[in-house]
Amino acid sequence: MESLEPSPLEKAYDTAALNAHEALPDERMSSLPGAVHGGVSLCLLARIFRQIIREGSLTILAPGGARHQCGQGTPAVTIRLTTWATVRRLLHDPDLAVGEAYMDGTLLVEEGDIYDFLKLCMVNTGWGHGHWLRRLRAQLRRRTRWLMQYNPVRRARENVAHHYDLSDELYQLFLDADRQYSCAYYLSVDDTLEQAQEQKKHHLAAKLLLKPGQRVLDIGSGWGGLALHLGATAAVNVTGVTLSREQHSHAQRRAEETGLSGCVQFRLKDYRHEVEKYDRIVSVGMFEHVGVGHYREYFEKVRDLLTDDGVALIHTIGCCDGPKASHPWLHKYIFPGGYTPALSEILPVIERAGLFITDIEILRLHYAETLRAWRLRFLANRERVAMLYDERFCRMWEFYLAGCEAAFRHAGLTVFQIQLSRRIDAVPLTRDYIPAWERKQDRASMQFQVVM
Repeated sequence: MESLEPSPLEKAYDTAALNAHEALPDERMSSLPGAVHGGVSLCLLARIFRQIIREGSLTILAPGGARHQCGQGTPAVTIRLTTWATVRRLLHDPDLAVGEAYMDGTLLVEEGDIYDFLKLCMVNTGWGHGHWLRRLRAQLRRRTRWLMQYNPVRRARENVAHHYDLSDELYQLFLDADRQYSCAYYLSVDDTLEQAQEQKKHHLAAKLLLKPGQRVLDIGSGWGGLALHLGATAAVNVTGVTLSREQHSHAQRRAEETGLSGCVQFRLKDYRHEVEKYDRIVSVGMFEHVGVGHYREYFEKVRDLLTDDGVALIHTIGCCDGPKASHPWLHKYIFPGGYTPALSEILPVIERAGLFITDIEILRLHYAETLRAWRLRFLANRERVAMLYDERFCRMWEFYLAGCEAAFRHAGLTVFQIQLSRRIDAVPLTRDYIPAWERKQDRASMQFQVVM
């Protein structure tokens, strides 16, 4: 789930750092003693924030006790920087430093919480390409992103294991009972997480136009919830493929416990090694891990695995402000190899693969609500997470969940659902079939209860 925008401090830096460095160039700062250097860095950092914060206020408490006020009014957030090294890093390397400082406990939020701080920054910086310095830095990162996103089978397995093979109990503490680790579908912000995730599965099933006996491939099947739902409610035969050993083991166990192992199976396998034909293909929350350099390979494989009248549905996080590079903090700590694509990167590859784009839906704030639910559940179980790992891990995941939620609300992140087919007449002329299926499944799903 790659999704953080460039960090708030990076955006702030891009807007004001040029003027700040003209005031005191790097070569002069490097000759100053540590505390003095830190003090100068703090003044420059505060100057940057004063130019950025127009709505609400930010108070910065320095290691030496100094207090810097940026903006005025509410919402009001106060942060404490506990070391001069942190101050310098925030000024010079904000993209990594914000998250790392919070993880290490050298950036503390004393008024509000980390979500309030990130929200305040993103509300004031907005989204888009921003200052020319940010554009230049983004272009440099894009030139090397092929290396960060080079994703052969072996590296893909390692990347998946980094995140998805964590403690089984961890995910149980903040996900819904079905362990849907992707954007839910909210008909109302008052929906529970369980309701919204069930609605997501109905929505996906509706777009797949399922018929009894069809063969369905679930690429990136996770803990098996979607595959089991499709097998139970649509009488189809589902094959799920995943690279996560933990998820594969859990999904197989669920299939046996629910009595669905005859029609739902899971394989520990890279989708690129699949050779059978399928009437339907669905992929939810996996495309973010493919890598831009592998998009052609991915969509050509989808095309080759589909039957002539087959339909595929790709559900992925996306960005609204064009191509960029992976976020360095997320790449290092959360999703190595992950990337949030723009539609302008996806659609041309689909066209060249010889597939018809039969439907695109943009889910805007649905993921923000999903992340909020996950974040609140994580915080409610924080002590148990600390027992599984440690305090630094807890702060890392707090930053991850809070940053992603804020980015979906204020920094131009969204979700794309892209329906594809090999034939132009593979789906009906209008979208009326989608709500009709959902109404039917709402009634049928009441009879199906997932067994953990």
